Amino acid sequence: MAELNTEEEQLEAIKRWWKENGTSLIAGVVIAAAGIFGWKAWQGYQANQAEAASTRYQQLLTLASQPTLEDAALAQAREQVTALNDEHGGSLYADLATLIEARLAVADGDLAGARDALSTLIESTERGYLKDLARLRLARLQLAGDEADAAIATLEAISSDALGAQRLELQGDAALARGDQAKARDAYRDALAAAEASGQPLFGTRLKLDNLGTEEATL
Repeated sequence: MAELNTEEEQLEAIKRWWKENGTSLIAGVVIAAAGIFGWKAWQGYQANQAEAASTRYQQLLTLASQPTLEDAALAQAREQVTALNDEHGGSLYADLATLIEARLAVADGDLAGARDALSTLIESTERGYLKDLARLRLARLQLAGDEADAAIATLEAISSDALGAQRLELQGDAALARGDQAKARDAYRDALAAAEASGQPLFGTRLKLDNLGTEEATL
């Protein structure tokens, strides 16, 4: 009899506990399941977005790699750049697309558009190497526009070691544009040394150095 009472008491206790906690327990299970489903759905969404961005970027590369771009192809390329920035802004593909946008603008003779694209990337990307690569290309455009002082300021902001030799070469170009041959010579020498150390040859830098005086051009 005592055992029966004990079983009945246990059953009654279980009923009371379920009445008091059953709803919250079910809610917790539902929330946990929803969280797992939501996370998987988010992962799936991210994967789809990455695939879509990759596809668009490959299409852009195909267009941009053509030796010459007709107006229709150029318009398509720009549409891809806009779509990548609108739909996948902040992604690596969008940043790379902006670099291509600048290159296409240069090829089309739109130097102002190229500078705008590079400046936008410098301001928006969190990727240090791409930011410095955009600075390097912007400095080239500034030198082409006879803006040596602006180019020097742009180059001084570059910190990427991988771009060190190219940065030094452009600093030599900027110094030469300002009439400072001694500083240009030093920059070209440093650029050649940096290129040799990194195993990334520079083409034309030796000629620039030699043009400043053969007797002073020996490393």
